[in-house]
Amino acid sequence: MSAALGLYRLQQVDSQIDGIQARQQVIRDTLQNDFKLRATAQALTAADNSHKDAARALKQTETDVEKQRIKVEQTESSLYSGRVQNPKELQDLQKDIVSLKKHLETLEERELEAMLVAETAEHELQSAKAELERTQANVNEQNRDLTKENEALEKELERLEHERNAILSDLEKPAVTTYDQIRKQRRGIAVTIISDSACAACGTTLTLSLQQNARSTTQLINCPTCGRILYAN
Repeated sequence: MSAALGLYRLQQVDSQIDGIQARQQVIRDTLQNDFKLRATAQALTAADNSHKDAARALKQTETDVEKQRIKVEQTESSLYSGRVQNPKELQDLQKDIVSLKKHLETLEERELEAMLVAETAEHELQSAKAELERTQANVNEQNRDLTKENEALEKELERLEHERNAILSDLEKPAVTTYDQIRKQRRGIAVTIISDSACAACGTTLTLSLQQNARSTTQLINCPTCGRILYAN
């Protein structure tokens, strides 16, 4: 087996390992940082706070209406009790009743508005609770699937590690050192094939001499542009 072929096989295995490790990182990030679940929980907290605010506001308007009704009843009681005989005082009481009832109407309108707001807040709270329950269920199912996927990836990774070690045992150490250096420099791709008389990685057209040398079993040939090791299959 030529050094280029051995390194090409090593490159294929390493690329698969890189892909698996990248996927495992995504799985870990997803399991540890579920942004949607946190966002849904935050939405529920906001809805709950709004509901409490609306309930307090409604309670206050109900209290204001009740106090105003008592004032109206007390003033009417004074007017019709017979204790007030002075025409001027009676007239003043009548004016007070008109004014108190007018303000009562305003307070009752506010109470109605507060009731509508409270009903809306209650609906939004229940919707937020239901959404959190749905999201939690989806996350639990997703996490189960991701955990199973990660277990399968671990088994595949173990298999590839064995295959990688077997390939390494057939390669000379200097060739592996060169391979590792180029992999670091070229984003994980150290070996590329020759395709249509060109480097498949960067597209540089290769001379016939370079292509023939790349088929040699005794030396490694690098692309003159990107520096990757060329393999002619």
